Amino acid sequence: MKTILAAYSGVLRGTGSSILSALQDLPSAPWLSRSKVEKHLQVISVLQWVLTFLMLGAACTVLLIYMFWTDCWLIAAMYTTWLIFDWNTPKEGGRRSSWVRNWTVWSYFRDYFPIRLIKTHNLLPSRNYIFGYHPHGIFCFGAFCNFGTEATGFSKKFPGIRPSLATLAGNFRMPVLRDYLMSGGICPVNRNSIDYMLSRNGTGNAVVIVIGGAAESLNCAPGMNSVTLKNRKGFVKLALQKGADLVPVYSFGENEAYKQVIFEEGSWWRLAQRKLQKLVGFAPCLFHGCGLFSEDSWGLVPYCKPITTVVGEPITVPKIEEPSQEVVDQYHTMYIASLVKLFDKYKVRFAPKDSFLQIQ
Repeated sequence: MKTILAAYSGVLRGTGSSILSALQDLPSAPWLSRSKVEKHLQVISVLQWVLTFLMLGAACTVLLIYMFWTDCWLIAAMYTTWLIFDWNTPKEGGRRSSWVRNWTVWSYFRDYFPIRLIKTHNLLPSRNYIFGYHPHGIFCFGAFCNFGTEATGFSKKFPGIRPSLATLAGNFRMPVLRDYLMSGGICPVNRNSIDYMLSRNGTGNAVVIVIGGAAESLNCAPGMNSVTLKNRKGFVKLALQKGADLVPVYSFGENEAYKQVIFEEGSWWRLAQRKLQKLVGFAPCLFHGCGLFSEDSWGLVPYCKPITTVVGEPITVPKIEEPSQEVVDQYHTMYIASLVKLFDKYKVRFAPKDSFLQIQ
């Protein structure tokens, strides 16, 4: 503020040298320091993603309907027509954009937490893969940053592998949001989409599935390492049918981003959450982070907690068009053992040593 007043007083006195001197001092002003500007940009980059996930689809749907009743109805009609013709694109490989995946905003997103990607083994471009991502957390920040952008250098660490993060199919029915998601290489988590990626899109594809889904998000909280996996065997059967190798992935710190009120099983609130989850496809979690201007207040901004995503060793899977339940169970057991081994090996570096992985 003093530097601005000095410049203003220079104008009043007509002294150009005072103005120049004051402007030279601006970069040293506390409120304009490089570190604070970068921190603000990091917060904005994360908040825009949170608001995009929560509001963009609904807001654009309402706007599109409203435009039909205005002078802009022709634009709305043209977009709707194109939307109808483009309806199946998300489940046919999508429309990936290297430009969007490399936006600078994702670097600020990465540095806010920060988020890291650790490679433990090489992946062959001649194979296809199903990555099992754990845990879900509230917004899957690690999954999005590592596999929906190039902020952590996925393509450099795994050359020849194209990651496709699978998310709720309902997101791809909403205007604008669907295009935004597709540009990051994100696809619907349904059979048609995953079939296309693993059988009609060549090799070198890695479909990233958050195995625990919405049910797992209801149990996420700081300090907890709980994954919903015991009865989730569909991804294993799919891997066998397509001959895609299974890769366990664990994100340490994903559950630290928000604090959540976890209701006891059997309680009225828990039952309401379960019913809404089945109805709308995602879990209505009661959570909070910090405020926009202070970590001591409540808000939608996640806490600055490191998220480290470790990509484990691939499990070679044979192609069996009609695998028996015995075979599915066998590879499911192998997958769980591999995930637990991965967790136990890296918890020494990225989690309290007494942590253990709870399989539900």
